[in-house]
Amino acid sequence: MDLEVSRRLTIPAAELGWRFSRSSGPGGQHVNTSDSRVELSWNLAESLAVTPEQRARLFERLGHRLVGDAITVSASEQRSQLRNRETALEKLREILAAALAPDGPKRRATKPTRGSKQRRLAAKGQRSEVKRNRQRPGSFD
Repeated sequence: MDLEVSRRLTIPAAELGWRFSRSSGPGGQHVNTSDSRVELSWNLAESLAVTPEQRARLFERLGHRLVGDAITVSASEQRSQLRNRETALEKLREILAAALAPDGPKRRATKPTRGSKQRRLAAKGQRSEVKRNRQRPGSFD
């Protein structure tokens, strides 16, 4: 099943690598006998589905998540391997969609308002008063 990340990017199923293993956690005897944990990996450098611009953006934004040139997600929340496969696909889709999303608008530099300055100074004064009241009674002049 192909993974549709956005209108401009669909990863063919042939580029996705699957590994299955036994999941940890509760589940009784079932968890000891079935390979329900799923690891989904996708090699970004070898993919033919991405444009050079998309590849550069993904490498820039996902560099910390890449092992070699591949991104790997795992899912073991569900007891069913099928549901864990769906969960892993959704996790990968969300990660890639967030990395490919355009930057938000730049922040316009503004000055603090007069009211915010007064509130900050009032809070500092109140905190100072609290600390002053912690001193021993005869220690201040």
